[in-house]
Amino acid sequence: MLSAFTNIFKIPELRKRIFFTLGLLIVYRIGCYIPTPGIDSEALTKIFAKLTSARGGTIFGLMDIFSGGAISKCTIFALGIMPYISASIIMQLLTAVIPFLEKLSKEGEVGRKKINQYTRYATVVLSLFQGYMISVGLQNPQSIFPGLAQGVQIAPPGLAFRLLAMLTLTSGTIFIMWLGEQITDRGIGNGISLIITTSIISRAPRAAIDAWAVFSPLDPGKATQPLGLLIVMLILFIGVVAAVIMVTQGQRQIPVQYAKRIVGRKIYGGQRTYIPLRVNQAGVIPIIFASALLMFPATLAGFIPKLRALSSYLAPGAPLYSLLYVLLIIFFCYFYTAITFNPVDVADNMRKYGGFIPGIRPGKNTADFLDRVMTRITISGAIFLAAIAILPTLISGRLRLSFTITQFFGGTSLLIIVGVMLDTMRQVESHLLMRHYDGFMKKGKLRGRF
Repeated sequence: MLSAFTNIFKIPELRKRIFFTLGLLIVYRIGCYIPTPGIDSEALTKIFAKLTSARGGTIFGLMDIFSGGAISKCTIFALGIMPYISASIIMQLLTAVIPFLEKLSKEGEVGRKKINQYTRYATVVLSLFQGYMISVGLQNPQSIFPGLAQGVQIAPPGLAFRLLAMLTLTSGTIFIMWLGEQITDRGIGNGISLIITTSIISRAPRAAIDAWAVFSPLDPGKATQPLGLLIVMLILFIGVVAAVIMVTQGQRQIPVQYAKRIVGRKIYGGQRTYIPLRVNQAGVIPIIFASALLMFPATLAGFIPKLRALSSYLAPGAPLYSLLYVLLIIFFCYFYTAITFNPVDVADNMRKYGGFIPGIRPGKNTADFLDRVMTRITISGAIFLAAIAILPTLISGRLRLSFTITQFFGGTSLLIIVGVMLDTMRQVESHLLMRHYDGFMKKGKLRGRF
């Protein structure tokens, strides 16, 4: 594996792509520290610390993870890439229910470009709306959270600030979207995913500082937790990462045989291949959906006196929260899998090109078989996803550790980091193998999520 890393820099094109990617990611991180004009950043940071003080995080903490801490400082990249992700998910859902979009999705590259353009338009609309809501909340946070006593000084107040904030934050999101597309086209890896991963990893130094303060390896007298627990947590971390890699790359391979066809003087088909059905077809989407649905009412109730009792029931670590969290993740696993994988279309395409599954009749029987297999493997992936998602909250509650530390032991952060790293390494390995260099693995090959 070490030789593979050294071989990366022997290929001029690959080296250029990697440096280009790193350069744009550095530009993104610099933008995360440029404040939005007219905002008192110190006062905002104090307010945000109060809003995100929950043990398992709030909706604001979830947004701050994806923005790399930019929203807590209200920088020009405060909205991050979340509006684009939301727009992409909305377009995926609409493609399954609107015939026009479904037809576009089947038109190949032309249709994909049109859908991407619609996604960009939706991103601008969502960014303007979210920018307006943030500007209103900054001017008068008490109107949204009555329990919040401290405000943020802004200049100039009124409509001028709202328009300035909307334009600044929307421009920041559009610029991040452009950076992601440039990385995808001219760099290495998926640009949007790498930007999200960079945002998450940027929180690792803060987590390391907090862990050092808790365990204090050089001064055991100041430690609040035994040093042996740190060793156990490191072993647990390695085990969780290994399990996530196994499930992320896990596939059920359905054999497919193509019949021979004679066209003119040539014979086509006759080869044997397989359909890879992923164990975790939905990826990290179910955790994001479930977290947002549970955190939003809990965060809102926490600042309304009459609803604070409800906030305690929906607080991370509470039995009701854990139960609803698990059930929602399992539900969204099946829901998103049903949208992204259509067994009827797969069966029709196989029959169109003379393919069949040995022992299964083409057509409806093949579609029913694929649906039955996908349903069975999805339940195992959903249960694993729920266990990984709830692990940081359980560790945080049992060991009384900061969520800043435990978020890297599972949940959205770890799944995104592992998945994106696997995809990026797969692309790098394909460049190495194409030029007759050894890949990262001597036996087998890396499989990405897509």
